[in-house]
Amino acid sequence: MAKRLESHEEEEAGGDLELPLLSQQERSQRRSGTIPVCIMHNTGKPTTASPPTAQQQQQQQARPQSPSPGRNPAEDEDETDVIGDLMGHYGKWQLLMTVLLSLFQVPNTFHISSSVYQAANKDFWCQRPLELQQMPVDEWRNLSGSNDNCHRWEGIGWSSLANDTTLQEATEVVASVGNLVACESWEYETHDNVGNTWTSEWDLVCDKEHLKNVAEMFFLLGVATGGIISGYLSDKFGRKTMLFISAILQTIFGLCLYFCSSFELYLTLRALLGLVSVSVTYSALILAIEYVDGKWRTIAGMYNLFPLPISYMIISGLAYLTQDYQALQLCIGLPGIFLCFLWFVVPESPRWLLVKGRVDEVRRIIEAAAKFNGRQLPVDYQLTPPTQESSSQNITHLFRSSYLRRITICFLCIWFTMNLVYYGIILNMSSFGGNVYLNSALAGLVEIPAIAVAMYIITKVGKKWLFCATLFCAGVACFCATITEGREDILWLKITFLMMGKFTISAGNTIMPVYTAELYPTAIRNVGVGACNVAAGLALILTPYISLLNKIEGHLLMALLTAWSIFGGFVVLFLPATAVRRNAANSGSGGGNQNAASAAKQV
Repeated sequence: MAKRLESHEEEEAGGDLELPLLSQQERSQRRSGTIPVCIMHNTGKPTTASPPTAQQQQQQQARPQSPSPGRNPAEDEDETDVIGDLMGHYGKWQLLMTVLLSLFQVPNTFHISSSVYQAANKDFWCQRPLELQQMPVDEWRNLSGSNDNCHRWEGIGWSSLANDTTLQEATEVVASVGNLVACESWEYETHDNVGNTWTSEWDLVCDKEHLKNVAEMFFLLGVATGGIISGYLSDKFGRKTMLFISAILQTIFGLCLYFCSSFELYLTLRALLGLVSVSVTYSALILAIEYVDGKWRTIAGMYNLFPLPISYMIISGLAYLTQDYQALQLCIGLPGIFLCFLWFVVPESPRWLLVKGRVDEVRRIIEAAAKFNGRQLPVDYQLTPPTQESSSQNITHLFRSSYLRRITICFLCIWFTMNLVYYGIILNMSSFGGNVYLNSALAGLVEIPAIAVAMYIITKVGKKWLFCATLFCAGVACFCATITEGREDILWLKITFLMMGKFTISAGNTIMPVYTAELYPTAIRNVGVGACNVAAGLALILTPYISLLNKIEGHLLMALLTAWSIFGGFVVLFLPATAVRRNAANSGSGGGNQNAASAAKQV
């Protein structure tokens, strides 16, 4: 008999599946040992269980049917379902599957952070004529009037000059020239530890410099779009199917970028890559948390985040070794090929299959998992697909009650803030000064303890105040980095403050989806998280452009991240500390789902 889990954390958002609970009386009998975990069937009908005693009936009648005011309503979701009772709530099989699924985060992280190195800025100048190829760059800039590296003097007879021409002699030749024209081609620094980038490949300088941000925006636009539709597709076609279709497309698009020579085609492929990458992330996460139940959902969801910081460190090493955007693209595209072979290892979500009525497939998965976990299954057991009720929940239901309006407005602001600050730090590592490879590796390194600390603390204290503290602390760290901006003698101190900000914002990024899932009622959770993804997508689209603030004033970028972090921490104060579910779900649907919500169990 499975033991009731003693502590609870809310499950991750997304992919709500509904399985029927045992009745309150049956749960009481199950805890007292009078009925088995699974009701056995010999002739297609359940066997007769031992009748409850009179004392048990009195206790059952006295037990409240809804959460009491002093009880956390979220405790109901600590209950387990029949699938977990059969194959184990969290055993060797679930550990293996969640670890394998977490590997899909590696290429995702590679692709989203690759622009830090592929779009890195390079020192450049107007191309020198053949006669002056050996002239020092600084002298050439003075001679050609190319102080901005985008224009040069017009009408100069460079053929009359030579590499051994002195600067004074050359100056006399161009003394009468007074018109500046735009340069048509450029040369780039070759010994800058950056190598060949988008900048040098397509001359993305001067009036075309903004196209680097456009290329990154196209990828993040795909991410934002995919975040909205991936949940629907995953619910319709299955988690495993969408995961591997998206993984295959991700690998194809990633490798096509290696061979692409057209910048316009490159933009299109980047957008498609972002679209399928977020689907890989979403499907792998949902599949991982649907292999487990109870408190293990939160833990499995957080385990899924651990490959992120490791991937940040790996790609910084790869970028340092290759120093070529095409070679780097090949390195980050190849791992997807090997992940596609996990199709033969990773099964479909048994809970999704049961909802779809595919009972035979569920049985095969349960039997394989139970065998791997060393559990003995009953000789015969019944799996009954739950009755699915049509749902008309839409985004308007997020504003039907004061509770839903409050948490929706707050979470829209918080998800926007979190993504703007988190990716504002990650994707601008090349503009903070110092060694971009070392900075990126350190940013990944500090995220490992941040995730671990967040996982530990939220099992001991409430999420609200810890979440609030992470945002305020990130704001303080960014403010300290703002003060040290522009002072090369204490650059190490600025980087230290940035790493402190990355640590705290990473911890908050770990808590955010769990906290969001806890506060939204089950019946409307997918809609709520989908709306939050829209806000997150908007922040992602804007992220490449906030680096332009440094061109206006060197302190603006960090000042902006400071302001948004403090704003986000302030907004968290308006959120409730625990879920308030008694009436919120029904106020959005007119009470039509009240009985279904009380009789259903999310898996």
